[in-house]
Amino acid sequence: MCGKSFTESLSLKTHEALCCGKKPFECKMCGNSFTESRSLKMHELLHCREKPFDCDICGKSFKLYTSLISHGTVHTGEKYFHCEVCGKSFSEIKSLKIHEKIHDGEKQYYCEICGKSFLRKYHLKSHISTHTGERPYRCEVCGKSFLRNSHLKRHRTTHTGEKPFN
Repeated sequence: MCGKSFTESLSLKTHEALCCGKKPFECKMCGNSFTESRSLKMHELLHCREKPFDCDICGKSFKLYTSLISHGTVHTGEKYFHCEVCGKSFSEIKSLKIHEKIHDGEKQYYCEICGKSFLRKYHLKSHISTHTGERPYRCEVCGKSFLRNSHLKRHRTTHTGEKPFN
C-alpha cells in the first residue's frame, strides 16, 4: 500500500483500484470483482432479467441503452467500429473484437492432421472434413450429401424451384 488516506470509503476504494490494482467492488450475486463502482453497476444489470430498451424496428429488447444503440446498426447498415490495424469496419463491437484476433495472431483451433490453425471452431470442423471426406449434410429428397449445411440449403432449391434471391 502507498499509505495515502481518504475521508470517504469510495475515494479509498477508487484509489486502491488505480494505484494498487485492487478490485474492491464485488458482485454479491456471482463474486466477480471490479476496479470501479460504475463497472460493478453495469455488470449487475446482467443478472437482472428486465430488458427495458426495445428496438422500434424488430422488437428485440436490451438491458442497456448502449446495446440498443449498437443493435440499431444492424438495421441501418452503419459501421461505427473500425479496426485500427487494417481499417475494416463493423456494425457491432463484438464483431470487431473477433476480427482483431486475426491481427494478434491468436489462432486457438489447430488441425491435428495437417497443423493448419483457425480462429473459429466451426472453421476447423469444416476443414477437418476435407481430410476425412465426411459430408454430414444429406438431402432427404435425392440422398446427395454435402460438406456444409449452406450447400445443402442451396441444393434443396433445385427440388422446390424456389428462387430466394430475385
